[in-house]
Amino acid sequence: MPYPHRDVPATWPAQRPLAVPISIMLEGWADDTAPGIGPMGNPLKAGVLDRQAISWAEYGAKVGAWRILDLLDRHQARAVFYVSGVVAERYPDLLAAIVQQGHVVAGHSWSQHMIPAYLSEAEERQDIARCTEVLTQASGSRPMGWISPRCTPSRSTAQLLAEAGYAWHADTFDSDVPYALDTPAGPITAMPFSMEINDMPLSVRYGNEPQAYTRALARVLDNWGLLGTPACLDMTLHAHVYGRPAGAIEFIHAIDLVRRHEQVAWLTHHAELSDMMATQVR
Repeated sequence: MPYPHRDVPATWPAQRPLAVPISIMLEGWADDTAPGIGPMGNPLKAGVLDRQAISWAEYGAKVGAWRILDLLDRHQARAVFYVSGVVAERYPDLLAAIVQQGHVVAGHSWSQHMIPAYLSEAEERQDIARCTEVLTQASGSRPMGWISPRCTPSRSTAQLLAEAGYAWHADTFDSDVPYALDTPAGPITAMPFSMEINDMPLSVRYGNEPQAYTRALARVLDNWGLLGTPACLDMTLHAHVYGRPAGAIEFIHAIDLVRRHEQVAWLTHHAELSDMMATQVR
């Protein structure tokens, strides 16, 4: 039987089937909340606010994102920054810099503790509106893309995003390529989001050294000719994880790896893929 994959836009490079979108997660937590995980590994007992995890996460907006911006500029690569609303509120200058350097700002909820699956439809609609407003104000550009905290939507997320005028959301794990998703509020592009080249599971969840990031990427790129079908392979960094020196070094090598495999792969980002889908529809 032929390999079942969805149609790709006509503008997809025919000789380079593998799209490698760069996504930067710029995450924040509202006051009196903290990441559920941190680098120490041993969680505190329930009800105790983890100040160490809070400080670890704040590195992303204070230092990590600026380092990533510098590296993207020096290596002439573009990315989508998925930003928590609370980060935009606290660091508007950072949001302005992201857009000024030619990158795209997308939504990532107000705070990372606000997982849509835990919210009522009214609460989720309010969260989307609040995040959209502050991202627009801080960056001067209305976000058109979204990814939920933990990449975990509710039953209503796609509909609520379409209702709010979003073009794509990346809470999608059932496809290798983008596809149009019909909702009661209209269509939205379901953007596939792969986890193989992602610093959070690789280094934080599984405890690998930073070199595992480029090692896994090289393995896929070197062997894509064995598969050959159109697909997206996300290259994802969290500003508070691989915005640090050891991870940033691997990010530089990862960009170079993709460019050395131009016969099969190309660097892109989710906004560009969404625009390709829109062109296909027209």
